[in-house]
Amino acid sequence: MTLSDLPPRTPVVVESVEDRHPHDPIARRLRELGFVAGEPVQVVAQGPFGAEPLLVQVGYTRFALRRAEAARVRVSASAAGREAGA
Repeated sequence: MTLSDLPPRTPVVVESVEDRHPHDPIARRLRELGFVAGEPVQVVAQGPFGAEPLLVQVGYTRFALRRAEAARVRVSASAAGREAGA
């Protein structure tokens, strides 16, 4: 599942960020912002037109992402339960 497919307020954990091509600057920037494996993430809200942008919280920080950017972030719902119980 990708972050762009996630319903609002569903806690998950980042699995990976997909590179679309070698030295992908968008994928690199997402990782620099904290979208790294094991980090808790959720969609907080969606914009009014076309549900864009997405307001996304990773850790304790919130970012506005386009759907195309959020689609690069692979997430796992199954790991969220383990994180919440820790």
